[in-house]
Amino acid sequence: MASTKEYLDFVVEQLSGLDEISSRAMMGEYILYYHGRVFGGVYDDRLLVKSVPAAMKLMPDAEMELPYEGAKEMILVDDVDDREFLCKLVESMWKELPDKKKKK
Repeated sequence: MASTKEYLDFVVEQLSGLDEISSRAMMGEYILYYHGRVFGGVYDDRLLVKSVPAAMKLMPDAEMELPYEGAKEMILVDDVDDREFLCKLVESMWKELPDKKKKK
């Protein structure tokens, strides 16, 4: 099942307190970026983020889910209505996210 543009727009709006949030469509889903680094994505209308230590610390009891078959597990963010928490989560993750891969 592909994600809806409406759900993506809702998540991006919830993160509007942060500068430089962007997304890219990929095979019916959406990859999410903060200051050019991938922090997660919208998969089957679920917000999933990378399992970096900062995210694990803020959501120690969160469920881990697969974004798609064969992928690494990611953290399910089940409370997307809490705008303040979402912004804090993404901001805290940024230093632990890998830099954008350079094309050869």
